[in-house]
Amino acid sequence: MNPRLFGSFLEHLGRAVYSGVFEPGHPQADEDGLRTDVLALIRELGTTMVRYPGGNFVSGYKWEDGVGPVEQRPRRLDLAWRTTETNQFGLSEFMRFTAKTGLEPMLAVNLGTRGAAEAYELLEYCNHPGGAAYSDLRRAHGDEKPYGIKLWCLGNEMDGPWQIGFKTAEEYGRLAVVAAKAMRLVDPDLELVACGSSGRGMPTFGQWEATVLEHAYDAVDLISCHAYYQERNGDVDSFVASAADMEAFIDGVVATADYVGAKRRDPKRINISFDEWNVWYQENSGHPEPEPWSVAPRLLEDLYSVTDAVVVGSLLITLLRRSDRVTAACLAQLVNVIAPIMTEPGGPAWRQTTFYPFADAARYGRGEVLRLAVESPTHDTAVHGTVPLLHATAVRGEDGALTVFAVNRDTTRPLELAVDLRAFSYSPNRGGPGEGELTGPAQHTYLADADRHAKNTLDQQDRVTPKAGQPVAPDGGVLRVVLPPLSWNTIRL
Repeated sequence: MNPRLFGSFLEHLGRAVYSGVFEPGHPQADEDGLRTDVLALIRELGTTMVRYPGGNFVSGYKWEDGVGPVEQRPRRLDLAWRTTETNQFGLSEFMRFTAKTGLEPMLAVNLGTRGAAEAYELLEYCNHPGGAAYSDLRRAHGDEKPYGIKLWCLGNEMDGPWQIGFKTAEEYGRLAVVAAKAMRLVDPDLELVACGSSGRGMPTFGQWEATVLEHAYDAVDLISCHAYYQERNGDVDSFVASAADMEAFIDGVVATADYVGAKRRDPKRINISFDEWNVWYQENSGHPEPEPWSVAPRLLEDLYSVTDAVVVGSLLITLLRRSDRVTAACLAQLVNVIAPIMTEPGGPAWRQTTFYPFADAARYGRGEVLRLAVESPTHDTAVHGTVPLLHATAVRGEDGALTVFAVNRDTTRPLELAVDLRAFSYSPNRGGPGEGELTGPAQHTYLADADRHAKNTLDQQDRVTPKAGQPVAPDGGVLRVVLPPLSWNTIRL
């Protein structure tokens, strides 16, 4: 799998930036105004990459507003979220943020209200060494060396009528190929992401991808998918099985991209950047509607339950299982806005329930994803039909360790997981293993709670944390672990 699978997303939306990652004057702010308590949690989360600056925000954004002396930057109306953008945090601040967290930057360009010229001018500012207007401007702003950003998004959700400057597939496909070709003339080593459908339920899904790639197949490397899930009308079984929809989404985009490639007799393969995914309760923001044009209001600050965390874990399992074609992904978003990390202005930062499955997967999910032959009891759901109660994957890590990630979708009953390890050379003792051997016993941690609605809040920041199961050794080459009801599980040998 590609480590970019564990990316995240930072947009100028609500408090994601201001009082999220950036809060000058906070007791734990550093010399750049970055909250060191938040940076520490981001490192603990294991995020590898971050997409910026949007999101819907990017379709009305002038990147020039966020560079140069801070005191000279303009305040602008952000039409995407009807707030006021102060531009106190911009491109150079973002790059310092990525340097301090070790994150790879993934930059989105505005193809909503702007076009190819602004895209390649931004690229020159970021990546060209010097000797031309925009690269020399970067150097004049204090960043002598190029940023070297390699992964770029050609706009955001351009199929969505809510998007400023949204387009038909024909219009966007032509613009994307022009922008891509111009950008590659500035820097030929880029990896470019074309906008796919904003969701599998979009009326143009499938046809959008086909039309865009008919234009841009040669010019881009990946195509995006976006998906958000929520529990509706108390239908917990369908919600916990949301990964079935994500799997179908991936399969549909892969089939469409490969169809275009086959028509072209082109051996090149277009992969997927699943650069927005999460649980998001879109009908309930959790806060009163803010005054129009306020600065960094509380928006989209969902507080996540144990049930939400199990769904996030299941979505991570899907991304790992399809990492043959999903080579980048971004949990949307990183801080405060539908995020695994929450903060209070001037106050603490803490982990949401969804922090824990992501941190487990990011820590132990790097290496080779194994193909599993899974037998599981099933149950029926109203939305996704019949689904297995066990959702699982396994990764052979770069250190040789074997990790099984498993979700029990049954909300009331435990599930016994039996893992047949006879394909591995298993050593029951902790002495030095031979090549390819596994040592035991297995370590099991799980996230579950008797109250499936339990959450971590400002007042109870550690209400929900992972628990340690009993270490267990394989018997006859089979490892047996009991998965609690409605649980995310990490099992390591």
